[in-house]
Amino acid sequence: MFGEFGKMKLLGKIALVTGGSRGIGRGIALAFAKEGASVAINYVSDDAAATKTTKEIRSLGGKSQCFRADTSSVEQVQEMISRVLEEYGLIDILVNNAGVIRRTPFLEISEEEWDLIMRINLKGYFLCGQAVARHMVERRQGRIINIASANQIIASPNVTHYSVSKAGVAMLTKQMAVELAPYKINVNGIAPGLIETDLNRKDLANPEYRQTRLSRIPLGIIGKPEDIAGAAVFLASDDSRLVTGTTIFVDAGVSIG
Repeated sequence: MFGEFGKMKLLGKIALVTGGSRGIGRGIALAFAKEGASVAINYVSDDAAATKTTKEIRSLGGKSQCFRADTSSVEQVQEMISRVLEEYGLIDILVNNAGVIRRTPFLEISEEEWDLIMRINLKGYFLCGQAVARHMVERRQGRIINIASANQIIASPNVTHYSVSKAGVAMLTKQMAVELAPYKINVNGIAPGLIETDLNRKDLANPEYRQTRLSRIPLGIIGKPEDIAGAAVFLASDDSRLVTGTTIFVDAGVSIG
C-alpha cells in the first residue's frame, strides 16, 4: 500500500526520467511506479540496465518503456520526446537526472572534458526541460525536477567542472520556475549529498577515501538512490503544489557548513 492512507500519489501520471536505468534515476523511477505512475526510462548506452529497470516497473504492475537518446543532442532529445508522446500521449512529470562526473585536478582539466561535463549535466537539462515544457504549456500543467548536487554550493577538490555544472542547474531551475509559473508548471531541484552509485562505487571502495568522505558528513551516512526517491515523489505530486523554484537538499547535513 503506497501513498497517504493507501492512495497512490501519482496514480495515472506519465513520467519521463532521464538517466533512469541506474543509480538515482532508477530509484526515482521505481518509486514513481510504486505510486501509480507510468514511467518512460531514458538511457544512453546500457541496454541491459534499461531493460532490467523497465521489467522491474512492470513487475510492480506499472507501465514502462525505455528510450535511448543522448540528452545533450537536440535532435535526439526531440526524437525521444516525440516517441514518448506517441507511446503515452502526454508527459506529466520530467526528471532531469542524466549526468556524468570526472575527478580531475583543476590544472589538468582539458577543454574536451570541460565541454563533456557541461554538455551532459547542464545543456542536457536545458534541452529536455525546454522540449517537455513546450508540451506542458499546451496543457497548462506539469512538474519538472532537476537533480542537482550539494556540490552546487560546496567547493571540493578535483570536481571543478562538475560543481560548476551543478551550480548552473540550480540557477536553471530558478529561471525555468519563474518563466513557466504562468503556465502552472512547477520546477524544482533535488541536491543529493554523497549517494553510492555506479558513478562513485569504485572510489568509495577505497577505505581511506570512504572514511575521508564520511568525516565531512554530519549524520555520518552515505546515501542510497532510494533516499532521494521520497523528495522526488513529493515534488512530483500535488503535495508540492505551492513549491516551485527551490532545491531540496538531501545530503545528510553536508550543506550545513
